[in-house]
Amino acid sequence: MRLLRFGKPVLGVAVLVGVVTGGYLSRDAWMPWLRPSGLAMPAPTGEAGTPPAKVLLTDQAIANLELTARPLTAGPYWKTILIPGRVVDRPGVSDRGVVTPATGVVTAITRVPGEAVRTGETLFTIRVLSDTLHATQSELFKATREVSALAEKRDRLAKLVQSGTESQTSVIEAQLQLRRLDSAVQSYRQELLTRGLTPDQIDAVTEGTFVKEIRVAAPARPAGQTSPAPSPAGSSSGPPPDPPPAYEVQELKVELGQQVLAGQMLCLLANHQKLAVEGRAFPDETPLLERAVKEGWPVEVDLGEPPGSDWPTGDHALPITHLSNFIDPANRTFAFLMPLENESRVVERDGRTQRLWRFRPGQKVRLHVRVEKLENVFVLPAGAVARDGPEAFVFTQNVNTFERRPVRVLVTDRDRVVIANDGALPPGVFVAQSAAAQLNRMAKSQSNSVPKGYHVHADGSLHKNEDEGK
Repeated sequence: MRLLRFGKPVLGVAVLVGVVTGGYLSRDAWMPWLRPSGLAMPAPTGEAGTPPAKVLLTDQAIANLELTARPLTAGPYWKTILIPGRVVDRPGVSDRGVVTPATGVVTAITRVPGEAVRTGETLFTIRVLSDTLHATQSELFKATREVSALAEKRDRLAKLVQSGTESQTSVIEAQLQLRRLDSAVQSYRQELLTRGLTPDQIDAVTEGTFVKEIRVAAPARPAGQTSPAPSPAGSSSGPPPDPPPAYEVQELKVELGQQVLAGQMLCLLANHQKLAVEGRAFPDETPLLERAVKEGWPVEVDLGEPPGSDWPTGDHALPITHLSNFIDPANRTFAFLMPLENESRVVERDGRTQRLWRFRPGQKVRLHVRVEKLENVFVLPAGAVARDGPEAFVFTQNVNTFERRPVRVLVTDRDRVVIANDGALPPGVFVAQSAAAQLNRMAKSQSNSVPKGYHVHADGSLHKNEDEGK
């Protein structure tokens, strides 16, 4: 009896728990019968709704964001790979050494590193210490005197032959000896020319004035560099303009008072008009470069010039002229070269001339090597596309209204984004070229309502309310 008395309440509690549990588990089936018709369930807390697709901006906001819009134009685009590179001197063209023609002592240095020099300008003055050069001058002077004396003797013998007191043989011997002396004089003159003496100095040696100092001058202009064209006839009667400097002194190899030997390097001259761009690629990129060489595809060179540069702008698409067959064992890369034509300005100050080059050896560059051509695509600046997870958006402009439009991105690089021409955007529609990320954040954070105090016209323009009555 006691068991029955305590078992009934326990059984009742168990039944109640079972009913509550079954009702909770089957709530999806019976709760719609209790909900009034026409009412939707509220969204769970913290679940965001779909962001608006349009952004309304005032003229001041557009100016603050520096927004510009351009019509979409379909065209081709080259997919590229990025390879590092640098500007280098073109071997055998850019640099040139200057050597002393004779043994001596450096007594004057007229140009220092960084200064520009023209062809024929004096770079160094060398006091001659060469015994060979002094001996050659002495031999030339003596041979010249002997030629004069032998010529007089020949003339006297010729007169004696006419009078019958001398035979013709003596005249012939004198003539042959005179020819030998003339040959010796010519050889001495050529030797002095190769030692750096000028024709006027050699003529002075024949008169007995020996050369004690040699002036080493700048060499002729590099091959392929031309002087400026002369002014047309009748345009000006003034003197012709001076030619631009041919070289600049890059490095001095000697000092004042230093003794130098014949053939020793005095300085290194540089002319950076004809340079080269060197790229360094890995072996697995060889097929792509070989194909670019075979197809004749130029390489786009990003020279990294700072904004605001006053040099003339332009694309630098250079052909590959050399593909190295040697792999550097240190970094496992191989080189390829492209010619680069440089530009310069001449600055003169305090009697000194300096030539300023646009591109300099050692300058780092980025090389975009073409690998594939995409046809009929849209190319936009990188700032024109906003990313939101897997989605990508651009903003079309209709006066003050910017509408967010989804697009499919094909290629993304450092400066540009390529989107597909798949019908999502018609060609010719105006698309914002920058600030897409800011517009996307505004679209997600603000409602689609008109700003307070403004109204929107049918053409999408935004106007202040007080402008309506004007």
